[in-house]
Amino acid sequence: MAIIVGIKYRNSAKVYYFDPIGIDFQLDDGVIVETPRGLEFATVVIPNKDVDESEIVQPLKPVVRKATEEDVAQLQKNLADKETALKIMHEKITEMNIPMKLVDAEYTFDRAKLIFYFTAEGRVDFRELVRVLASIFKTRIDLRQIYERDDIKMRGALAPCGRPCCCTTHLPDFEKVSIKMAKIQGLSLNPQKINGVCGRLMCCLKYENDYYAQTYKLMPKVGSTVNTPDGEGTVESNDLLKQTARVKVMLKDGSFDIKTYSIEDMHIGERQSTADIDSIPDDEEK
Repeated sequence: MAIIVGIKYRNSAKVYYFDPIGIDFQLDDGVIVETPRGLEFATVVIPNKDVDESEIVQPLKPVVRKATEEDVAQLQKNLADKETALKIMHEKITEMNIPMKLVDAEYTFDRAKLIFYFTAEGRVDFRELVRVLASIFKTRIDLRQIYERDDIKMRGALAPCGRPCCCTTHLPDFEKVSIKMAKIQGLSLNPQKINGVCGRLMCCLKYENDYYAQTYKLMPKVGSTVNTPDGEGTVESNDLLKQTARVKVMLKDGSFDIKTYSIEDMHIGERQSTADIDSIPDDEEK
């Protein structure tokens, strides 16, 4: 077992473990840690806790210190100056007619670097812009092109469900989401129904996909023939949540009726087959 403290950086849902080096941290405490970018201000989300060694990525880095009043003041200054930087950056983009959309900016804690985040349809030549910005801010300038999903993750937004987007609240990383998942779940392929505010497929398509994929394989193929308590019939549709199928069966008087049967009530006949998940085309993945 090892004692850790869990921290989060700004605009990140991912939790990082650090060695508290004997300091007693409480929830929401500020902390200064060493990162590849230099010193960073972070917030405690998991107070000192014993965890199994297998949960730790070694070597476990130590915290530098608990944030002081001076550190908090430095953070507030960085956040305030960021707004000024964004305004100036927007003016320069407009003046130089550069095809980019400014998303956010941030100073590293020690102000050794000023980072601007932007989106663009393609590659952008911003070398002259960097020179202009460096002369204005007198620090190292870093321009980073991000994508639609990163844009929403940084700025935050409300998802179609009415709750904050998953990427801004609890998803540490983006996972692969595909059109195939929507097809298996029987969702409308209308982009307005399955795309998030970022314009890409909703991350939540992934959450219940394992259940739908496993259940899909158990269900009879639509159009196939099954044996039911009322005789042989043709599968019209499947309900994966209820694990039932609507089957068109012939009645004794020669007429047809559509009835609902559970998986247990349907028996495999010579012409019956289960749904083949591999046959579903996957037109788009990300």
